[in-house]
Amino acid sequence: MAKNTSNPIRKIVDGMKLTPNPNKEMIALSIGDPTVFGNLLPAEVVNAAVVESVKDCKHNGYAPSVGYEKARQAVADHYSLPSAPLTSQDVIFASGCSSALDLAISVLANEGQNILVPRPGFSLYQTLANSLGISVRHYDLLPDHGWQIDLGHMESLLDDHTAAIVVNNPSNPCGSVFSQEHIKDILKIADKNKVPIIADEIYAHFVFPGHEYFSMASQTEDVPIISAGGLTKRYLVPGWRMGWLTIHDRHDAFKNEIRPGLLALTTRILGPNTLIQGALETILTKTPQEFFDSTIAVVKANADIAFEALSKIPGLKPVMPSGAMYMMVGIDMEKFPEFHDDKEFASAMVTEQSVFCLPAQCFKYPDYFRVVLTVPQEKLQVACERIEEFCRDHYTVTNGANGME
Repeated sequence: MAKNTSNPIRKIVDGMKLTPNPNKEMIALSIGDPTVFGNLLPAEVVNAAVVESVKDCKHNGYAPSVGYEKARQAVADHYSLPSAPLTSQDVIFASGCSSALDLAISVLANEGQNILVPRPGFSLYQTLANSLGISVRHYDLLPDHGWQIDLGHMESLLDDHTAAIVVNNPSNPCGSVFSQEHIKDILKIADKNKVPIIADEIYAHFVFPGHEYFSMASQTEDVPIISAGGLTKRYLVPGWRMGWLTIHDRHDAFKNEIRPGLLALTTRILGPNTLIQGALETILTKTPQEFFDSTIAVVKANADIAFEALSKIPGLKPVMPSGAMYMMVGIDMEKFPEFHDDKEFASAMVTEQSVFCLPAQCFKYPDYFRVVLTVPQEKLQVACERIEEFCRDHYTVTNGANGME
């Protein structure tokens, strides 16, 4: 397994020459961790719940490998819908959403099979699958259509060895949010081809005003779905490693093999942090809506700032997000001929301007870079000004002249 394990982001970033300009403070727009700059903090009730969990000394021992019953019921109650009901038996805890995805991929696919994953998309899907001898097939997302799935392309990749389709909504790295109609179209393809879905919904409800989030499971009674979620992003506590799977299976397709398989896999790690499990019911029921609204307001304001600023720069084409914490920005590489690809472009931007954005090669989507939108507003504004200066210095017009007028 170790020999087959490689993280594309780490491989690409480790191969880049990242030497910041010593005269400019480094601004990293690359890290998908909302806590890095200290400007986005958990709600007070969340912190208090964990403190209480520590003080009551009831959660210091081993929990069941799938998680405490009370905490699992809290997740079931919080996410259950009339169209997608849940009980505690449908919830399995994991050490963060990444481990939840690992469980889902491991239980649904066998060595020699394949799963479908988005392009651009979170690189961990490939890392987890390839380590198990499972191949990945990348279906395209369409930047000119709000990063919707190219449904025809996705369906063309399905074959008798396809074990699951991974759907990430809202999206990392795109910040897209699928419409209800588009989700139903995805589900029609899954239903037609009898393929289950792994729904990566760690950014559930992290959507901007004017957009609405629909879970995959809420839109079907027929397609079996394993949804991965957690506290990580929406509650601003990625280091607490509290993730889960919710199982949506109206017709018991998962009854004989998948459910027992998940239970077996959880015994390898014995579940996530018990103190956080002890606080989970309070976190899910008592965190005020104002907290979520405030977080989204900050990220949306940053998205507006970045989109407006980067849209004015010749050679760049940002795609306005609808949610999550990211924006993808296209690079017209023909206008920057001294750089071979987006990786060289991003490396040079660090060297000259001390601004680091992940090249989208990390997401199997060259000629773009990803901007993280959780930084303090003043740093984002400075970063955009530096990106403009960098592009002005390297932009080449069609006659071969350098610089932007």
